Amino acid sequence: MWFSRIAAAGAIVLALLSTSCGYALAGRGSFLPTDIRVIGIPQLVNNTTFFQVEQVLTEKVRTEFIGRGKYSVLAEPTGADAVLTGQVLSITVTPIGFTGEQLASRYAFTLTMRVEFTDTRTNRVLWSNDALTFREEYDLNTRGNTNIEGSAFLDQERSSFDRIATDVARTVVTAIVEAF
Repeated sequence: MWFSRIAAAGAIVLALLSTSCGYALAGRGSFLPTDIRVIGIPQLVNNTTFFQVEQVLTEKVRTEFIGRGKYSVLAEPTGADAVLTGQVLSITVTPIGFTGEQLASRYAFTLTMRVEFTDTRTNRVLWSNDALTFREEYDLNTRGNTNIEGSAFLDQERSSFDRIATDVARTVVTAIVEAF
């Protein structure tokens, strides 16, 4: 009698486990065709006056794809199953907060870019966005000084851009692999 109760309980547990919903953690799934295993990511094009942003963005996107663990990444399209190309269209840095002396103390950093992900075997665009926009705000830390050195301003701007670049990479790769 006790054996049949254990067997019935085991059957219920197995039935519950087999009816699971199949959800996975966000940011780790993939709906790309399974034959896309090698992705070419040549350096993005920089259409702005900001120095080396294309290098930082390209490296962050490559790292994000590699971090997914399912793809090999090449720095060129040759030999790839799919290719990600992109252009940084604009970057603006706009003061949005001011001190009592009317000096800028807070800035908005906005980046707009175009990205396309193409299957190299069929030449079919699998995913694209012509106006991806990312925005980050940062405070200009003057620590009581009304004058700030140019190098301190640039360091804070670079730090803000680094946060945006990480967000760009995560957003682009997630959109490609999960929203396919």
